[in-house]
Amino acid sequence: SPCPIGPWTGASSVRILVTGGARSGKSRRAQALAEGLASERVYLATGQALDEEMADRIRRHRAERDASWRTVEAPVDVVPHLGDGPVVLLDCLTLWVSNLLHVHGPEADLAPHRRALVQAVEEARNHVVLVTNEVGLGLVPMNALARRFRDEAGWLAQDLAAVCDRVELCVAGIPLTVKG
Repeated sequence: SPCPIGPWTGASSVRILVTGGARSGKSRRAQALAEGLASERVYLATGQALDEEMADRIRRHRAERDASWRTVEAPVDVVPHLGDGPVVLLDCLTLWVSNLLHVHGPEADLAPHRRALVQAVEEARNHVVLVTNEVGLGLVPMNALARRFRDEAGWLAQDLAAVCDRVELCVAGIPLTVKG
């Protein structure tokens, strides 16, 4: 159902970052926000069905969206698709970071990718809703790659939060406004 988001209802562009832990309700919240912004929507998917469990997740997410949504699958090249519709929902940024590390290698410099995405979000003329996992609230990971992933995801979230008009943290299905 549409979700009013205050002073941005009717604005030509708004940038929203929704973060939270696993199963916190962040994707559902982001979808509701996007549905409140425009009647035509693009779901920019970074997930890949590399195993049956992930294929099931993708099927469930698709089933939650009606015909007003067009899905674009972009595991790595998300920036060219940020302007593909009146509202673009990018879900999710932590999978995007994981995909970048997989494609470019665990030692790759991801800063140029991060800067390109942040700049594209900042310059977007359409509505953009972004979903990311809050990965910094748990234990310090035991291995270097997991720590690298956590750091990259955290830096990306910080950079995007700085350019977004609104940032929400979902906890147990309840959105909390952090910014905006």
